Amino acid sequence: MYVECSGNLGGSGGFVKRSCRDTIAAMTPPEPVETRTTAPAAGRSAQTATLAEIAREAGVSAPTVSKVLNGRADVAPATRSRVEELLRAYGYRRRRAEASRSPLIDLVFHELESAWAMEVIRGVENVARDAGLSVVLSESAGRLTPGRTWADQVAARRPHGVILVLSGLDESQRALLTSRSIPFVVMDPAGDPGVDVPSIGATNWQGGLAATRHLIELGHTRIGAITGPSRMMCSRARVDGYRAALETAGLPVDPALIATGDFHHEAGYRQGLELLRRPDRPTAVFALNDLQALGLYEAARELGLRIPEDLSVVGFDDLPVARWVGPPLTSVRQPLTEMAEAAARLVLDLGREDQAPVATRVELATSLVVRSSTAPPPA
Repeated sequence: MYVECSGNLGGSGGFVKRSCRDTIAAMTPPEPVETRTTAPAAGRSAQTATLAEIAREAGVSAPTVSKVLNGRADVAPATRSRVEELLRAYGYRRRRAEASRSPLIDLVFHELESAWAMEVIRGVENVARDAGLSVVLSESAGRLTPGRTWADQVAARRPHGVILVLSGLDESQRALLTSRSIPFVVMDPAGDPGVDVPSIGATNWQGGLAATRHLIELGHTRIGAITGPSRMMCSRARVDGYRAALETAGLPVDPALIATGDFHHEAGYRQGLELLRRPDRPTAVFALNDLQALGLYEAARELGLRIPEDLSVVGFDDLPVARWVGPPLTSVRQPLTEMAEAAARLVLDLGREDQAPVATRVELATSLVVRSSTAPPPA
């Protein structure tokens, strides 16, 4: 079963569509009785703390602490903050109990509007289906961390785990999920997720190197690039691979041939026009992702340039559309579906007390797929 949800993760209301709110509520198990005691975090006394003791220190009842743990909305913000701080200070972690979890995996995107997202959804759904779980989809409207209320909503649902795509968690969100024993994995992290955060990525640097080296081997010496956002680690790694290939071949890295994009079609079109209108235009462009490559195709057509006779183009991701466009696009294959499957398996493994994952930081290999959009430069 597939549950699709959307909306504003940071707004005052819930982000779950009305059509699926009742379904999720029905999946949510009854609140478990909390009897777990845990050691306090560094800097506190060596004494363990029960929920009753945390409640006394916070000046509230034990049921109120339980409400906070379960993400209930009927707790005053000041009380919630006080209890959350004590839970973090004592390093409280709920006992993992299969019976207390909803049959859900939360999948969070920073943006959903692309074929890229569909490949990821397909991979997570493959694993969830085999495990008898459903998938809750949400997006953070372009933000690299979900909004303020999101973690409370996840705590209330009590899913088997959370997968964040090109997103991350702030310290308070991480602490909240950890205290509820809700495992999380970051897929294709936008920045450095931290040494203790499980993550699944791809060999972006190697992919950028392979794309640019392919163009160099065809004889191109003026090779442009349309980057992604500088805040995203995958974009920086691909650009570094591009630079390394040029430098290794003894070719200059010309800053004028590096245009800043945002991984969207419009950026490929806009920046493509600027690059291709130059009197010393590049004979080849590495677009850093397929959507920008398609925008570059449009810019080339508008300027009367033929691909690959006048301009060679390489993308990144190898989305299904790369095979359908004319001419078919040479692209670096990023195994998105396999990455998503690996993230889903990892988050489920992290939730099993009897099965520790073999590795929690994984990079899957990229590979160059050569099609008809690249050729030697014009004579």
